[in-house]
Amino acid sequence: MNNKKIEDIVIVGGGTSGWMTAAMLAKLFKHQLKITLVESEDIGTIGVGEATIPPLQIFNNVLGIKESDFIKQTQATFKLGIEFENWGNNQQNYMHAFGNIGKDIGFTQFHHYWKKSNPADVKQFWDFSLNYQAAKNNKFSIMDQVQGTPLAGITHAYHFDANLYAKLLRQYSENLSVKRIEGLITTTELSDDGSIETIGLKNGQSIKGDLFIDCSGFSALLIEKQLQVGFENWQHWLPCDSAYAVPCERAEELTPYTRSIAHDAGWQWRIPLQHRTGNGLVYCSKYLSDEKAKSLLLDNLDGKALAEPRKINFKTGRREQQWYKNCVAIGLSSGFLEPLESTSLHLVQSAIIRLTKLFPHNGIQQANVDEFNRQSKLEFEQIRDFIILHYHLNQKETHNDLWQQCRDMDIPQSLKQKIALFEQTGTVMRQQDELFTEAAWVQVMLGQGIIPKDYNPLANSIQDADLSEFLVNVKQIINRAVNTMPSHQQFIDKL
Repeated sequence: MNNKKIEDIVIVGGGTSGWMTAAMLAKLFKHQLKITLVESEDIGTIGVGEATIPPLQIFNNVLGIKESDFIKQTQATFKLGIEFENWGNNQQNYMHAFGNIGKDIGFTQFHHYWKKSNPADVKQFWDFSLNYQAAKNNKFSIMDQVQGTPLAGITHAYHFDANLYAKLLRQYSENLSVKRIEGLITTTELSDDGSIETIGLKNGQSIKGDLFIDCSGFSALLIEKQLQVGFENWQHWLPCDSAYAVPCERAEELTPYTRSIAHDAGWQWRIPLQHRTGNGLVYCSKYLSDEKAKSLLLDNLDGKALAEPRKINFKTGRREQQWYKNCVAIGLSSGFLEPLESTSLHLVQSAIIRLTKLFPHNGIQQANVDEFNRQSKLEFEQIRDFIILHYHLNQKETHNDLWQQCRDMDIPQSLKQKIALFEQTGTVMRQQDELFTEAAWVQVMLGQGIIPKDYNPLANSIQDADLSEFLVNVKQIINRAVNTMPSHQQFIDKL
């Protein structure tokens, strides 16, 4: 596209996505780049308390941020999974617990052996999850492997205050010479080929850059308002379009998992932090008024609300091109998938890492842009399917509302194939580098009522008596490991 050396990076927007981007680029490229971040304190951020998935550990490790420092400075707690309440029938609950379930044998996944054992109750499947058993007993410990056994240990993520994390990363970035400019963007100058040359601020200042990164959230100041890159709308599959968010006093017991509680026209999140609990209600405005949604949320808090509920309007989907010309959209400007599986920050993280791997050197090359967009599109679609899965398989006993609409709707062919394969054979096939593991797909499909009709015949290599002994041993190992763990609160107190 051009042969101009890329040296001046301008990040538009702060918040978690902006400062994550600044921190990682400054860390990895050191003095090769001049990084400027423009943000305005007059513009609020969406961050209302975040729940993450395990890969954020890798991000912090690359930056050199110690886990103990992260926990202290962001008022964080540990997260072992997400419990889904009332998504099935008869008020059934299940958990998408992180980490392994049981122990695979050879090429055969554990759930095939479990299915062969002909369990009487699906809930027994989570007897073989160390993460689940620890979560439901409010226990936690750092454990790579269960001592003296071949079983994998705890896999964890975090709940944390997003504003405090952004503050931590801002300090980190500025220590690496990232320049922060306070200001509101009012103008943008484009070159003859349609690339961005400069942005102009309300105070009259002009900022020139070689590569612009749009972290301006739903406003999408550069990628949409200036470059007019289109948006692929997925609300026909994910109809929720609104949310209220509010913090409340923390509960006495600090649970190490997120709760996702289905209501009549949406679902409620509960994210426990050390100093408060983050809450929100995601809903479809077609079926629930704003006033009733706000009341529903306030009526279902653990403690006293600490602020007035904040309304968030959103449109589910993705930017048709997340890298266009010399502008890369990262965060909410690139697209939005509701936080049902806590993937928002992961999409920020993966976009940043993808950019570093395809970073332009002596000019922006179309091959890099195309590959970035190809990978971004695939990742968004794979996560989209996993979220649709929860809605489509709901078993709530209601009619003519959101849940009925989601049960009846036509779903993407990629998801139809996954469901059919599991239903008929118990098999889950993932594309290379797909975010969610086989264990994640199995838990959601089992939890929401799909019991496979068959299992892989490789599981027949073990005799019934040996299989029964194997399952008993795995369960006993997990129970012993949980019994030795401190409580979640005790572990945090030691930090």
